[in-house]
Amino acid sequence: MSLAGFLLVFAAALCHATWNFLLKRINGDAGLTWLFSLLTVIIYSPLAVYFAWDWRGWGWLEVGFIVGSAVIHVGYFLLLQQGYRVGDLSVVYPTARATGPLISTAMAVLLLGEHMSLMMAAGIGLILFGVMNLSRKPGNASRPTFHSMGFGLLIGLLIGTYTLWDAHAVATLLIPPLLLDYGSNIVRTVILTPVAVRRWSSVCDVWQAHRWKVIAIAVFSPLAYILVLTAMTFTPLVYVAPTREISVLFSVLLGSLLLDEGYLRHRLSWALVMLLGVILLL
Repeated sequence: MSLAGFLLVFAAALCHATWNFLLKRINGDAGLTWLFSLLTVIIYSPLAVYFAWDWRGWGWLEVGFIVGSAVIHVGYFLLLQQGYRVGDLSVVYPTARATGPLISTAMAVLLLGEHMSLMMAAGIGLILFGVMNLSRKPGNASRPTFHSMGFGLLIGLLIGTYTLWDAHAVATLLIPPLLLDYGSNIVRTVILTPVAVRRWSSVCDVWQAHRWKVIAIAVFSPLAYILVLTAMTFTPLVYVAPTREISVLFSVLLGSLLLDEGYLRHRLSWALVMLLGVILLL
């Protein structure tokens, strides 16, 4: 894995953990997803126009992949928010992030023909082992609830699905990463508009109470994914997907220190195991 690819994915991991932390703090629903998706469309419009003007690859297949990405991401965001309503950030997030690369990496090898060395397999194994243990509580403390783990697994399934789908879109169809994510946000906003209209008072309440958090999500959520998609254009998916799991380290710190979820020493220890796995991928 090149240094440029690693730095892109590292920055993406930091952005990703940040917007997930803010999403957990707001504790919203589909109306919140519509709100930050709409803001993303507005904020990133100048860049989108610039890239769309120069790109000559528009076709029905490319549009279909953008729409498909949007549909998968609608399910992802809605499940993610529901998971955060029933569980801890430091339980749902690690479970989801562990399941996602396991699925996407396996599919990259089976369907895209990407190569996996023994060293890479060991690194992926360490990452997944560390991430899963981050969600456990030390000693005799109770384990994460079934609902938290269940939502994490379902979210991870969607992460693996959209990772593989979008990797093909940017690496094979050569859709610019920013346009893929921007188009997905447009379609997502359209899909969720009827829901937002029905819950308009709730949407207004969220905006009044959490305006700057919502704006930050609208900036960091697409930025995190655009950075990852850019890395995918010149870095194999089997490297990118597991390395993204460094975001779990950031989420553990945010959850334990700022959300009072506790067990910082225990979870940081397992985060170091995960980071060792990342080193084996480089």
